Amino acid sequence: MNAAINHAELTQRIAILRRFKNLLEQQRERFRNYLTLLETQEAVIGAGSGEEILAHVELEEQIVADIFSMQKVINPLEDMYRAVVPHITDDEIPALKTSLDDMKIRVQTQSAKNRELLSARMAEMRTEMDILKENPFLKNVRNSVYGSAVTASLIDVQG
Repeated sequence: MNAAINHAELTQRIAILRRFKNLLEQQRERFRNYLTLLETQEAVIGAGSGEEILAHVELEEQIVADIFSMQKVINPLEDMYRAVVPHITDDEIPALKTSLDDMKIRVQTQSAKNRELLSARMAEMRTEMDILKENPFLKNVRNSVYGSAVTASLIDVQG
């Protein structure tokens, strides 16, 4: 260790290292939760419940926003970490970064798979809606419920 580094500077560098490691662990946990959500979402898409799909998409948006905001904090801290790496070595940081990168790849893969499933499910739903629109029985039911397309224009008031 460099003798020119005073105790306060060393303490600050160690604090940066610990904070960086903690943030990487939190980010990895967020990605793990996101992957779990995506895996659950895959089953929901297959089941086809529109409300459940919407709830999952909204939750997914929140998690992604959280991941991006965390990354905004991690990036400058990583720069600070790189500046102190020659003086403080910690073998856990490269392992955490590798783990985080692996988790990102798994999330991207699952997300792409879910997008394909969702696109296919949406196409199925559009086809079902088109079939329902063309069903003559349903047209008759709609007309009887909502009124016939032909309405009377004269009313006999004398009886």
